[in-house]
Amino acid sequence: MHQYLRAVGFSEIKNKKEVKELLSRIVKEPDEKDYIETEQGNILIEYHTMFSESTGMMLRGELDDGDHLMLDFYYPICIGKNISTNEEAGIERHADKESFGGICEDNRIGVSLIFFLQNGMAYMKDSVKKNPTRGPIPLYFSGLSLQGKIMLPILKNETERRKIKETSLARTQLIEAARHGDEDALENLTLDEIDTYTMISKKILKEDVFSLVDTFFMPCGIECDQYSIMGEIEEITLETNRLTQEKIYVLVLNCNGMSVTVCINEKDLLGEPQIGRRFKGNIWLQGKLEYAV
Repeated sequence: MHQYLRAVGFSEIKNKKEVKELLSRIVKEPDEKDYIETEQGNILIEYHTMFSESTGMMLRGELDDGDHLMLDFYYPICIGKNISTNEEAGIERHADKESFGGICEDNRIGVSLIFFLQNGMAYMKDSVKKNPTRGPIPLYFSGLSLQGKIMLPILKNETERRKIKETSLARTQLIEAARHGDEDALENLTLDEIDTYTMISKKILKEDVFSLVDTFFMPCGIECDQYSIMGEIEEITLETNRLTQEKIYVLVLNCNGMSVTVCINEKDLLGEPQIGRRFKGNIWLQGKLEYAV
């Protein structure tokens, strides 16, 4: 049973029998159905059903010689609302099943982001075209969370907000230059890191860490697509799973200047979300590439 089912409103599902009933319902009444023939002559088929405006389930399997579905795997999804990055992403197939992982480097985050690709069928179809898509493609990031909390924002006036944006832009430009071999940019980044470390070392003696750290995006646990994040809430939607009637918060966050859409069951969120406050929690990072139809 997929542990992130509760994030999309299925917290009451307790056993494999209930999961099987849910999957059978999706196969019988999908919102969308797609298929592709592989090089080996196998027919892969995908079922897609939404249970709220932003959350749903994907099923993928294979048709045997008698046209019977052999279910391979399923996973819950949360649809990203805003383009997160236009940087180029590398995609690779997982070793154990017909699913895909991606990796993307965005200078605003400072680490390579590894994510589960939501629209793997679209990627497979694009890959077999005569002229497959090359170069950067708009990428939507979203995350499913099992536990999170709401934190108060750091008080900033407009001058401070403008200065933070300017500093972030300058740092992004320095990182980009350093990636292309600019030694002066690399030296400036090193000096900035030393200054930041010195400043934080002094302030941390008298201030709380979350009054110094506004947002963060960092790996969590041993699975490569799990992250611990904190970001400023820019948009809030309270959606209802149409089958279970459970409430789901869909939060659009600003993490280091990047937009990430996070969904979490109302039961698992501590605190009251409001625009301007911060969300802190762990997520399973998903990504959707916007292929031209």
